[in-house]
Amino acid sequence: MEKTEISTVLTRPVVSEFLGTLLLVFFAVGSAVLAGEYIGTFGIALAFGFTMVALAYALGPVSGSQLNPAVTLGMLLVRRITLRTAAEYWIAQVVGGIVGAALLFLVAKQVPGLQTHASFGTNGWGDRSAVHLNLGGAFVVEMVMTFLLVYVWLAVTHKVAVIGFGGLGIGLALATVHLIGIPLDGTSVNPARSIGPALFAGGAAITQLWLFIVAPLIGGALAAAVHQVTHPPHEPFLIADEGMPHNAPTEPHEPI
Repeated sequence: MEKTEISTVLTRPVVSEFLGTLLLVFFAVGSAVLAGEYIGTFGIALAFGFTMVALAYALGPVSGSQLNPAVTLGMLLVRRITLRTAAEYWIAQVVGGIVGAALLFLVAKQVPGLQTHASFGTNGWGDRSAVHLNLGGAFVVEMVMTFLLVYVWLAVTHKVAVIGFGGLGIGLALATVHLIGIPLDGTSVNPARSIGPALFAGGAAITQLWLFIVAPLIGGALAAAVHQVTHPPHEPFLIADEGMPHNAPTEPHEPI
């Protein structure tokens, strides 16, 4: 393989993570910013879930379509990707989230009277929570919701790529946590999704942003730890319908 071809192969997963996170923020967060009063919490949750399903199948074979630093941390901790790949993904995801938010901000500014300051689909607690959830409650909620999302992600992907019905499970998990979390704190479960909109919203969205970075990462790390117990990578596992032992994948896989 020529040097230019190798460079292209190595770049594709990073570009995919950038593009996927950009689209997730623009369309899913955009559903809350531009259409929230028309589609409600249920519609916003479906927008996140459907967008994730579409991107999982479109980009899953290229990068795994992680689009979330917490998911990437989980993949790193279960040794499916290297630290270098994780770092590249984290940068691509955060930059993609910022660019997606910038494009959404540009569109939002074309809507007369649309409020973006300290809102703009951002996350928050206290007065910025529909139910006035306090800081401690928001921290626990974000950890538990991210735990569910990352645990499902790790469970339905044996290696890195999203194949078969894996994308559907991931999308359903993301929609579920949004149905629960939107009234509580707006639902982050994804630092890159929170960073981009917060930078353009300003105000309390910035001062409260730390929680929506730290709590999801902790939830992702806990999911990786529990997944190693319930799905040991080098141990045989049972298929419930058959009651027969099968060999689990023995080697972690990383995209080229």
